[in-house]
Amino acid sequence: MDFMPYVWLGLAVVLAVIEISTTQLVSLWFVIGSAVTAVCSATFLKDKLIWQIVLFLVVSTVALILTRPLVKKLKSSSGNVSTNSDRNIGKEGIVIVDINDQEGTGQVKVGAERWSAKSTDGTVIKAGKHVRVTGIEGVKLLVSVNNN
Repeated sequence: MDFMPYVWLGLAVVLAVIEISTTQLVSLWFVIGSAVTAVCSATFLKDKLIWQIVLFLVVSTVALILTRPLVKKLKSSSGNVSTNSDRNIGKEGIVIVDINDQEGTGQVKVGAERWSAKSTDGTVIKAGKHVRVTGIEGVKLLVSVNNN
């Protein structure tokens, strides 16, 4: 059973490669468990396969329990990343090219950027009107006339 540290170390490497190749945390805890078990099987758990397996399961479970809050925090903070157009929702802009959904024309300037635009209710909005961005459809901003 002198080869067991290498088996556990090999398992840790394989699981680490799997972890690196995925976008989700799926085997991090098992990497930790197998690495700890590799060290322990080389030192004081020689010839005790059952205890090595128990140690692997316990360490993996403890690692999962201890890192779960961190993983949940990381997942929630990286959930929805706003794109450039997402950041414009709710902002005010000015129509620079008449918006006519029937003809497929229309541009608005929001901040320093020009965007293709559509009217939310299908009405024609003339250049110079102030509008509010209410959403996004494809690559076009959805706008409505700002009554303020």
